[in-house]
Parts: sequence; structure tokens; C-alpha cells
Amino acid sequence: MNKLAGVFIIISSCMVAQREMSLLDCENAFQQNNLQLLAEQYNINMADADILQAKIWELPQISGEINAYNPEAKKLFDIGHAKGAEITQLIYMGGKKKNEIAFAKSNKELAQLQFSQLLVDLRTQLRTTYYNLYYEKLKLENTNKQLGYMNELLAAYKIQSAKGNVSLKDEVRLQSIVIQLSNDKIGINKNILEFEQTLKLLTGVRESIEPQLSETEVQDLFASQPFGDETELKNKALENNADYQYNLKLIENSKLYAQWQKSLNVPDLNLGAGWDQNGGTFKNEVNLKIGIPIPLWKSNQGNVEKANYAIRQNEKNADYQRLSLETKVEAAFQTWKTQYEQLSQFKTKDLENLDLVYDGMLKNFRRGNISLIEFVDFMDSYRETILQVYEMRNEVIQSAELLNQLVQTKIFY
Repeated sequence: MNKLAGVFIIISSCMVAQREMSLLDCENAFQQNNLQLLAEQYNINMADADILQAKIWELPQISGEINAYNPEAKKLFDIGHAKGAEITQLIYMGGKKKNEIAFAKSNKELAQLQFSQLLVDLRTQLRTTYYNLYYEKLKLENTNKQLGYMNELLAAYKIQSAKGNVSLKDEVRLQSIVIQLSNDKIGINKNILEFEQTLKLLTGVRESIEPQLSETEVQDLFASQPFGDETELKNKALENNADYQYNLKLIENSKLYAQWQKSLNVPDLNLGAGWDQNGGTFKNEVNLKIGIPIPLWKSNQGNVEKANYAIRQNEKNADYQRLSLETKVEAAFQTWKTQYEQLSQFKTKDLENLDLVYDGMLKNFRRGNISLIEFVDFMDSYRETILQVYEMRNEVIQSAELLNQLVQTKIFY
């Protein structure tokens, strides 16, 4: 009874550790829980704080003056007869504040584009990992089915080999298939563990995620076609790709920065008022104070030159990013097209026929209608073929996701 209870607890814990989730469920969890996304959001908040800071003026300065020593009365701190006070405010000239605020707002737009690109990249990673896990699970299921039968067959052959009813060579042939299947299983399990860990990080879900994907949904994925030809996809990518838009915005940002640095060459005005009890021409004198640096040279010329070079640099980088994006879209589209056409030649019926032949070979081998060599050759071919079919299907979806990541708008209908 205790043993049964222990087994039940182990099974229950395994069941609890798994959570069936659709792709939509994973995306919702990702948007709510992803720590990278939440951390990146703070860059936008910090950019808002920079805008707020750019709007703040320098504080006015107030100063006072009192007598330290009166030589006539030979009196220290003769405050009653000699004191004064003044207040000054720095007045920004040349549109400095306006330019600084415009530059800070541009930085926020850059932060928003960086957030958008991170969102796209992480969502693509989530979707590709989800599909990778789905197909690795299918591979594991099929491999376990083959391995279960081959282990039973090998066990039977070992018994017969020990009795001398079959040759050791036949036993070794079966052993080689079992070893190959076992190696496949090890590699598949390793991939599954890696994909499960990635999904946990992306979604914040602590349980291992079991993909919930119906065959109808899979067929709908294969039936969808990209809207437009290669040229249209390139144009859409240039309009919507956040990474490329970031590089374009960076040119505008560097121009605003250069304008701000240029305005720093304009001298600022110090405006103030002062009161003096006895030190001026008149008693209780109130004076207007104006101060401005003498513009003998441009004190910020080096930074202006540096900012102008940054504009040219960002223009070249944007040209490169455009060429890179167009090249990537072209390659991704051609890759998807090639893989899709290749998969289209292999119909669902062909996979069903392959399973029918597999079942038929098992039955005929049991009945002794085919030799062990024929059976082993078929099993080895079937093992490789079934893995390749799943890989082909997965690659079509992966290339479509890459195209989505580059174009960043709905292109598959």
C-alpha cells in the first residue's frame, strides 16, 4: 500500500510540474512576466525623467554682504550701518532650453523604439522556442514508440541467442538500432530541456510548458502565405522594422544634439537686483545688475564639430542598416520559399502511408515474411525519415517567424 501511495505521489508531482499552454497563453504570460521586458520599460521612464530635468531652470542665487570692520568707528561687524543683498537669475539665450528639451524628447523616442525591438526579438524567441519544443516532443513520442518495440525484440533475441536459436550477428544488428534510437532520445531530451528552460525564462512560468497545438492549427500555419512579393516585403520592413527606424531616428537625434551644442555657444545672461545700505552713491540704493560673458571665441566649438561628425556617422550607419535589412528580408523570403516548396512535395498522406508501411513491416516481421536484414534496414531508414519530416515542418515555421521578425507587420494570411 505504501509503495502504491509513493508511486501515486511521484506521478502526481510529474503531472503538476507540467502545464499545458497554447501559444497565446505563453504570449500573454510573456507580456506580463518577462523580466527583460519589464526592465527595458524603465529606460522609457528614465527618458521621461530626462525630459522633466531638461525643463528645469537653474535656481536663482541670493547673496548678502555685511560689514566686517568699520575703521572709522574701529568696530567689528558694524551691521547697523553697512549691509547689502542681491539676487541673480541665469537667463538662457539662443534657445538652449528649447533645444535641450527637444533632444531629451528625441531620446525618449529612441528608448521606445529600443523597447519595441526588444519586444519583437523576445516574442520571436518565444514563438520559435514554442514550435521547437512542440516538434521535439513529437520526435520523442515517435522515438519512444520505436524504442519500446525494438527493446522488446532485442530482449527476445538475446534469449534466443543464448539458446543458440539465432546468431549473435542478428542480436548485434538489433543492438545497433537500439543504440541509435537511444542516442536520438538523449539528444531530443537535451533539446527539450533547453527549450523548456528558455520558455520558463521568457514567460515567468515555473512549470515545464506542454505545447497545446492541434493538427488543424499546424495545417493552418502551413497553408498561410506571405502577402506580397519580395519587393513589397522589403518596403514593409523599411516602414515597420523598429531597429531600422531606430537608426533613422538616431540621425534626427544627432541633429537635435548638434543644434543644442551650437546654441551653447550663445552667451547666457545673468539678470539680478541688488540693495546696498551705505556702500553706493545713495543710501539704501537699489540697483539692476546685468552680466554676460564676452563672446571673444566660441567656447563650445569642439563639441559642435563632434556632433556634426556624429550626424554623418549615423547617416552612414542608417544606409548600412537599410542594405542589411533588405538583404536579410530577401534571404529570409527565399529560405522560406525553398523550404515551403520542399515541404509541399511531402503531403500529410505520405506521412500516413509511411506509418502504414511501418505497421505493415512490424506485422510481416513478426510473421516471418521478411528477413531481419530487411527489417533493420527499413527501421533505420524510417528512423531517419521521420526525424527529417518533423525537422522540415519545423524549419518552415522557423523561417516564417524570422520573416515576421524582420518585417514586423502582418504578412502571412
